[in-house]
Amino acid sequence: MPLTFGDYRLDLATRQLFRGPVEIHLSPKAFGLLQQLVEHRDRAVSKAELHDHLWPGTFVTEANLASLIAEVRRALDDEPSAPKFIRTVHRFGYAFSGRIEDDRPVAPADYTSWVVWRGQEFPLRDGENIIGRDAGLAVRIDGPSVSRRHAKLIMAPSGVTLEDLGSKNGTLLRAERVNGSAPVEDLDEIQIGSVRLTVRIMRGSAPTQTVEG
Repeated sequence: MPLTFGDYRLDLATRQLFRGPVEIHLSPKAFGLLQQLVEHRDRAVSKAELHDHLWPGTFVTEANLASLIAEVRRALDDEPSAPKFIRTVHRFGYAFSGRIEDDRPVAPADYTSWVVWRGQEFPLRDGENIIGRDAGLAVRIDGPSVSRRHAKLIMAPSGVTLEDLGSKNGTLLRAERVNGSAPVEDLDEIQIGSVRLTVRIMRGSAPTQTVEG
Protein backbone atom coordinates (compact mmCIF):
# COMPACT_ATOMS: atom_id res chain seq x y z
CA MET A 1 0.00 0.00 0.00
CA PRO A 2 1.43 3.44 -0.91
CA LEU A 3 2.44 5.70 1.99
CA THR A 4 0.98 9.22 2.02
CA PHE A 5 2.57 12.16 3.82
CA GLY A 6 1.67 15.79 3.18
CA ASP A 7 1.08 16.22 -0.55
CA TYR A 8 3.26 13.20 -1.37
CA ARG A 9 2.64 9.54 -2.03
CA LEU A 10 5.45 6.99 -1.85
CA ASP A 11 4.91 3.63 -3.53
CA LEU A 12 7.63 1.25 -2.34
CA ALA A 13 6.41 -1.62 -4.51
CA THR A 14 6.76 0.30 -7.78
CA ARG A 15 9.57 2.58 -6.46
CA GLN A 16 7.71 5.77 -7.37
CA LEU A 17 7.21 9.10 -5.62
CA PHE A 18 4.21 11.30 -6.50
CA ARG A 19 3.09 14.80 -5.60
CA GLY A 20 -0.61 14.69 -6.33
CA PRO A 21 -0.93 13.02 -9.76
CA VAL A 22 2.59 14.04 -10.85
CA GLU A 23 5.47 11.61 -10.52
CA ILE A 24 8.67 13.08 -9.10
CA HIS A 25 11.89 11.56 -10.35
CA LEU A 26 14.50 10.33 -7.88
CA SER A 27 17.75 8.57 -8.68
CA PRO A 28 17.85 4.93 -7.50
CA LYS A 29 20.18 5.77 -4.60
CA ALA A 30 18.06 8.75 -3.52
CA PHE A 31 14.92 6.61 -3.60
CA GLY A 32 16.71 3.96 -1.53
CA LEU A 33 17.70 6.63 0.98
CA LEU A 34 14.13 7.92 1.30
CA GLN A 35 12.81 4.38 1.61
CA GLN A 36 15.30 3.60 4.39
CA LEU A 37 14.32 6.70 6.35
CA VAL A 38 10.59 6.10 5.89
CA GLU A 39 10.78 2.41 6.82
CA HIS A 40 12.71 3.32 10.01
CA ARG A 41 10.64 6.39 10.85
CA ASP A 42 10.36 5.33 14.48
CA ARG A 43 14.01 6.29 15.04
CA ALA A 44 16.95 8.28 13.71
CA VAL A 45 19.16 6.41 11.24
CA SER A 46 22.91 6.79 11.59
CA LYS A 47 25.16 7.81 8.71
CA ALA A 48 27.03 4.52 9.11
CA GLU A 49 23.81 2.51 8.66
CA LEU A 50 22.83 4.54 5.60
CA HIS A 51 26.29 4.07 4.08
CA ASP A 52 26.16 0.31 4.67
CA HIS A 53 22.71 0.10 3.10
CA LEU A 54 23.36 2.30 0.06
CA TRP A 55 26.99 1.39 -0.66
CA PRO A 56 27.57 -2.06 0.89
CA GLY A 57 31.24 -2.98 1.03
CA THR A 58 32.27 0.23 -0.78
CA PHE A 59 34.11 3.26 0.58
CA VAL A 60 32.50 6.59 -0.23
CA THR A 61 32.90 10.01 1.34
CA GLU A 62 30.23 11.73 3.43
CA ALA A 63 29.70 14.10 0.51
CA ASN A 64 27.94 11.29 -1.39
CA LEU A 65 25.34 10.90 1.35
CA ALA A 66 24.95 14.67 1.73
CA SER A 67 24.32 14.92 -2.02
CA LEU A 68 21.55 12.30 -1.83
CA ILE A 69 19.96 14.03 1.15
CA ALA A 70 19.94 17.28 -0.85
CA GLU A 71 18.30 15.46 -3.81
CA VAL A 72 15.55 14.01 -1.59
CA ARG A 73 14.94 17.39 0.03
CA ARG A 74 14.62 19.08 -3.37
CA ALA A 75 12.10 16.43 -4.45
CA LEU A 76 10.07 17.00 -1.28
CA ASP A 77 10.48 20.79 -1.35
CA ASP A 78 11.93 20.45 2.13
CA GLU A 79 14.09 23.19 3.66
CA PRO A 80 16.98 22.05 5.92
CA SER A 81 16.41 25.08 8.20
CA ALA A 82 12.73 24.20 8.70
CA PRO A 83 12.35 20.53 7.75
CA LYS A 84 8.92 18.99 7.27
CA PHE A 85 10.11 15.53 6.28
CA ILE A 86 13.90 15.02 6.57
CA ARG A 87 15.45 16.05 9.87
CA THR A 88 19.20 16.27 10.42
CA VAL A 89 20.37 14.65 13.65
CA HIS A 90 23.63 16.47 14.20
CA ARG A 91 26.78 14.33 14.55
CA PHE A 92 24.68 11.19 14.00
CA GLY A 93 22.51 10.94 10.88
CA TYR A 94 18.99 11.68 9.68
CA ALA A 95 15.37 10.95 10.55
CA PHE A 96 12.05 11.03 8.73
CA SER A 97 9.87 13.56 10.54
CA GLY A 98 6.74 13.53 8.38
CA ARG A 99 3.43 12.02 9.48
CA ILE A 100 2.28 9.01 7.50
CA GLU A 101 -1.50 9.02 7.08
CA ASP A 102 -3.22 6.06 8.75
CA ASP A 103 0.11 5.03 10.25
CA ARG A 104 -0.53 2.21 12.71
CA PRO A 105 1.90 0.52 15.09
CA VAL A 106 3.14 -2.94 14.19
CA ALA A 107 1.15 -5.66 15.91
CA PRO A 108 3.24 -7.45 18.55
CA ALA A 109 4.32 -11.03 17.97
CA ASP A 110 2.60 -13.64 20.14
CA TYR A 111 5.79 -15.59 20.79
CA THR A 112 9.22 -15.12 22.36
CA SER A 113 12.44 -15.30 20.38
CA TRP A 114 16.11 -14.94 21.20
CA VAL A 115 19.57 -15.66 19.79
CA VAL A 116 22.17 -17.82 21.58
CA TRP A 117 25.92 -17.36 21.09
CA ARG A 118 28.51 -18.98 23.35
CA GLY A 119 25.87 -19.50 26.02
CA GLN A 120 24.83 -15.84 25.97
CA GLU A 121 21.20 -15.06 25.16
CA PHE A 122 20.13 -11.99 23.17
CA PRO A 123 16.36 -11.39 23.42
CA LEU A 124 14.69 -10.16 20.21
CA ARG A 125 12.06 -7.42 20.19
CA ASP A 126 9.14 -6.90 17.83
CA GLY A 127 10.35 -5.49 14.53
CA GLU A 128 13.98 -5.32 13.41
CA ASN A 129 16.94 -6.68 15.38
CA ILE A 130 20.33 -5.86 13.86
CA ILE A 131 23.26 -8.28 14.23
CA GLY A 132 26.80 -6.92 13.95
CA ARG A 133 29.86 -5.42 15.62
CA ASP A 134 28.49 -1.92 16.27
CA ALA A 135 27.85 -0.98 19.89
CA GLY A 136 24.23 -0.84 20.96
CA LEU A 137 22.90 -3.39 18.45
CA ALA A 138 20.27 -5.96 19.47
CA VAL A 139 22.75 -8.80 18.84
CA ARG A 140 26.32 -7.51 19.16
CA ILE A 141 28.91 -10.02 17.94
CA ASP A 142 32.51 -8.81 18.21
CA GLY A 143 34.37 -10.87 15.61
CA PRO A 144 36.75 -9.97 12.76
CA SER A 145 34.57 -11.68 10.14
CA VAL A 146 31.42 -9.85 11.29
CA SER A 147 30.44 -6.56 9.63
CA ARG A 148 29.44 -3.55 11.70
CA ARG A 149 25.82 -4.09 10.66
CA HIS A 150 25.88 -7.59 9.24
CA ALA A 151 22.30 -8.91 9.12
CA LYS A 152 18.90 -8.44 10.70
CA LEU A 153 16.25 -10.66 12.25
CA ILE A 154 12.70 -9.36 11.95
CA MET A 155 10.06 -10.42 14.48
CA ALA A 156 6.56 -10.08 13.01
CA PRO A 157 3.23 -11.69 13.91
CA SER A 158 3.73 -14.08 10.98
CA GLY A 159 7.12 -15.27 12.28
CA VAL A 160 10.85 -14.52 12.24
CA THR A 161 12.73 -13.69 9.03
CA LEU A 162 16.42 -13.11 8.31
CA GLU A 163 18.03 -10.67 5.87
CA ASP A 164 21.67 -9.95 5.05
CA LEU A 165 22.63 -6.25 5.11
CA GLY A 166 25.19 -6.36 2.31
CA SER A 167 27.83 -7.84 4.59
CA LYS A 168 31.34 -8.54 3.31
CA ASN A 169 31.43 -12.20 4.37
CA GLY A 170 27.76 -13.09 3.89
CA THR A 171 25.05 -14.66 6.03
CA LEU A 172 24.09 -18.34 6.00
CA LEU A 173 20.88 -19.95 7.24
CA ARG A 174 20.91 -23.73 7.59
CA ALA A 175 24.23 -23.67 5.63
CA GLU A 176 22.67 -21.81 2.67
CA ARG A 177 23.52 -18.24 1.73
CA VAL A 178 20.74 -15.73 2.45
CA ASN A 179 19.59 -13.61 -0.48
CA GLY A 180 16.55 -11.49 0.23
CA SER A 181 14.32 -12.48 3.14
CA ALA A 182 14.40 -16.02 4.56
CA PRO A 183 12.02 -17.52 7.16
CA VAL A 184 13.65 -18.76 10.38
CA GLU A 185 12.47 -21.67 12.53
CA ASP A 186 13.20 -22.68 16.12
CA LEU A 187 16.74 -24.10 16.59
CA ASP A 188 17.89 -22.88 13.17
CA GLU A 189 21.60 -22.12 12.90
CA ILE A 190 22.73 -18.80 11.44
CA GLN A 191 26.30 -18.20 10.34
CA ILE A 192 27.41 -14.56 10.44
CA GLY A 193 30.81 -14.51 8.73
CA SER A 194 32.52 -17.34 10.61
CA VAL A 195 30.35 -17.00 13.76
CA ARG A 196 27.55 -19.50 14.36
CA LEU A 197 24.39 -18.53 16.24
CA THR A 198 21.28 -20.45 17.27
CA VAL A 199 17.80 -18.95 17.07
CA ARG A 200 15.15 -19.94 19.62
CA ILE A 201 11.47 -19.30 18.95
CA MET A 202 9.03 -20.29 21.66
CA ARG A 203 5.30 -19.80 22.02
CA GLY A 204 4.17 -19.66 25.63
CA SER A 205 6.79 -20.04 28.36
CA ALA A 206 10.45 -20.34 27.41
CA PRO A 207 12.32 -23.63 27.99
CA THR A 208 14.64 -23.94 30.97
CA GLN A 209 17.57 -25.56 29.12
CA THR A 210 20.30 -23.48 27.50
CA VAL A 211 21.29 -24.12 23.89
CA GLU A 212 24.91 -23.49 23.04
CA GLY A 213 25.20 -21.32 19.92
